[in-house]
Amino acid sequence: MWPDLLLFVALFVLFVGVLAINRITVMHKAYLAFHFIMMLWPFGQFSISTTGDPEYQLAYVKLAFIAVSLLGPGWLVFVLFLTGRAEQLNRRRAFVYLVPALVCAAFVIWNPAHLFMSPIDGTYANRSYGTLYWVLVITQFVYFFSSLLIMFQSLKTVHSLNQRKQLATAVVGIFVLTGFSVTDMLINVLLAPWLPVVPGLMSLGILLSDCCFVLAIYRYGAFDLISMAQRDIFEHMTTGIIVVDESGKVLEMNRGALPFVKSAKGEMFEMEKFLSPLQTQGEVYEFLYQYRHHPLDRLQTEITLPENSRHVSIQISPVLDNHKSLLGRVITFHDVTELRKLVDEMNRKNEALHERNLELVTIQEELFRLNQKLEQMAITDPLTGCYNRRYLMQQLEHELLLNMRYKIPFSVFLFDIDHFKMINDQYGHLVGDEVLRSTADIVRSKLRRTDILARYGGEEFTIYLPHTNREQAESLAARMMIAINENSVTAGADEVHVTISMGIVSEDGEELAFDDPKQYLRELFSRADTALYKAKHEGRNRMILAR
Repeated sequence: MWPDLLLFVALFVLFVGVLAINRITVMHKAYLAFHFIMMLWPFGQFSISTTGDPEYQLAYVKLAFIAVSLLGPGWLVFVLFLTGRAEQLNRRRAFVYLVPALVCAAFVIWNPAHLFMSPIDGTYANRSYGTLYWVLVITQFVYFFSSLLIMFQSLKTVHSLNQRKQLATAVVGIFVLTGFSVTDMLINVLLAPWLPVVPGLMSLGILLSDCCFVLAIYRYGAFDLISMAQRDIFEHMTTGIIVVDESGKVLEMNRGALPFVKSAKGEMFEMEKFLSPLQTQGEVYEFLYQYRHHPLDRLQTEITLPENSRHVSIQISPVLDNHKSLLGRVITFHDVTELRKLVDEMNRKNEALHERNLELVTIQEELFRLNQKLEQMAITDPLTGCYNRRYLMQQLEHELLLNMRYKIPFSVFLFDIDHFKMINDQYGHLVGDEVLRSTADIVRSKLRRTDILARYGGEEFTIYLPHTNREQAESLAARMMIAINENSVTAGADEVHVTISMGIVSEDGEELAFDDPKQYLRELFSRADTALYKAKHEGRNRMILAR
């Protein structure tokens, strides 16, 4: 029992050490959760030896193997953080990663028909393992190989020697834990009938692997302010960057900062001393005041270096922890001399372009008005002002899909003017055109804003009426026919009165269903045309409701 106890204490000391000497970041949280899971195995193994009650022993054994079940996903998540792939860990993937482990943990807790483990001589201090135990072992090996694959892929893409050492050390830790786990399984499970039990093998492997992980974390700087994943970009940026702690000590700086900053890494950077030749400028004085007394604010200023007249933009961003406490500052130096020249040149060109822009605005306004007029001409009939047939069909395809989706009733009228050819022959086409215009105006006055009136062809018109059932359609058609009958057009000494014949199609939205809206429209207007033909055949000046 003592080896497991001592190894548990060692793991606990490491856990407290990491917790005590570091600020907690997201990566720390991932590591500490992984560390806590590893601690449960030696704790459970030690606790089994402290009691002779089989129920307590079973509870401790289950706790230890639940920890083993969660070791795999903990391993995988920690590796994702270590290799800089934590952004891949969304909720869906985390759930997928966790499901096999949770299933294994459920097997441990349930232990159906002792298929996971069973006591020997009534005690769980000695136990035999069943099929579900090997399911757990295989699952953990799958997690192991997945984590190992991610580590090797990262080793291929990382160019920083420091980070390669960090990942290599973590790989060693994975192999150490796996090696001791396999040895423990071989000696204490497979060869248990022939060899004496060797306590603490897996616990020792957990401790040694954890030491490797801690070494990878602290010796090679996985938790530095400057992320290892960004180091190559950081070094090759043309913008000068230095990172200082809260006291002003330089923690990191890139090559781009060398022309501006004389301080080296590990030395103190004094902003007051750096800007001392320029403190007579009011803007610089205000910047230094903000720098001293408001360390949590983002600051920016632009200076002109006296030795070479270069313009330099300085930006300062605070680095804060979760409690909004200052960890340090990131100071950037960007040479904007060429940008200044370009700005001056652009200002001169802008003055020349300003007048041209005014002319272009005038031309654009005229084009906009012409485009509006062309667009209106493209969708309307020039004689009657109604929409044309092409626009009607485009709108109806969209409307029909909405009607089918939301179960909206609608109706369609198809009508033409009775004996229109006789009017043209007797009074001439000018009177005929006036009859068309007058009839369209009368019909339009009876419609709602959402209704669509279109000239279908010649003296034929069609009307689309959304949210209109059969009874409402018949009532509206009757009013329209009365209004048209009462209307007249002057033709010399005569007053021309006209009537219309109409075919009506009404659709109940509840029963509306089709696959192809174009085909349905053809069938719809075929029904309306049949009803119109029937109205003419029965004597005109009437409406017929299509079946």
